[in-house]
Amino acid sequence: MNTTEPVRAFHLRFGSHDQVEVFKKFIEKVLVPKGINHLFLECNTSFVFESHPEVTGGTLTKQDAREISAVCKHNDIRLIPLFQCLGHQGWGGSRNSILKAYPEFDETPHVPLDAEWPEIFCRSWCPEHPDVNQLVFDLMDEIIDAFDTDAFHVGMDEVFEIADDNCPRCKGKDRSVLFAKAVNDMYGHLVKDRGVEMFMWGDRLNDSKKMGYDQWEGDTFGTYKAIDSIPKDIVIMDWHYEKSAAYPSIGNFIEKGFTIIPACWYKTDAAEDLLEESKRQAKQLNKEDKMPGMLVTSWNGWNEHTFEKFVHMTPQTFEPEEQLEELDELYRTLDLITKKLK
Repeated sequence: MNTTEPVRAFHLRFGSHDQVEVFKKFIEKVLVPKGINHLFLECNTSFVFESHPEVTGGTLTKQDAREISAVCKHNDIRLIPLFQCLGHQGWGGSRNSILKAYPEFDETPHVPLDAEWPEIFCRSWCPEHPDVNQLVFDLMDEIIDAFDTDAFHVGMDEVFEIADDNCPRCKGKDRSVLFAKAVNDMYGHLVKDRGVEMFMWGDRLNDSKKMGYDQWEGDTFGTYKAIDSIPKDIVIMDWHYEKSAAYPSIGNFIEKGFTIIPACWYKTDAAEDLLEESKRQAKQLNKEDKMPGMLVTSWNGWNEHTFEKFVHMTPQTFEPEEQLEELDELYRTLDLITKKLK
């Protein structure tokens, strides 16, 4: 990853044809003035696929993607699509559009569709199914071409359903081997075949017990061992949304040879702490180039109202110590982090 200035990145889920105009306004009126230079647009299956229309789960068209991409290019923003791979193929027992169209790809077909946490968090596709990669690669290719992008984020966070005892292909296999296979399969297509840079979330590569993380920020099943079996030029985005006494995974990724971009959410004090600690660890290791910036994530539901609300916010809207609603504090966090990275 080559950058001449700090990475100031923003993430959001978006897949609505009807909201493209207000989204472009949000980019120009909010992200550009804040100095955002990387935009991670999580479209997942909300894209209108032409190669496999049966998995279309939203309304974002190829023309929409071209228009959004043009706005970003005009404003020197690197737009990077995010498509959840392996895990997050639905919520709870429900299936997303991929698994609805191809239920044979489901790692846990025996789990009821109405199941909830803790029986299941969300479904995964089977990394050993012989046909799943070709479908996914076709979808990736469409998104890459539509957005005319030079990078791609494969997600892969919070993968719990892997090597299920009921899967005829994965039963009894090492979870870290299966996870590494999935990562390397994506890498082979994206980096080697398509020549784009690959990004992914880092939580499944964190040893939860060793690092003192919970089951969300780190892995408790052994998947973390895959860290030594995947290419080092994958850019890792290590998310931590709560303030912690330490974030040892930042230094661990750097020592392993990865470029690491820490990711925060809306809590301002936690975001500031993560940024400063990440900078400290990179400097201590004399590898400041391996921690080029930060990502501010957003997990709220974006619609015309929320986009417009952001457009009309200003830093002077809030007092520094004021307790805010999530969306308001997200704006405050975005404002603070981007200023600290200029």
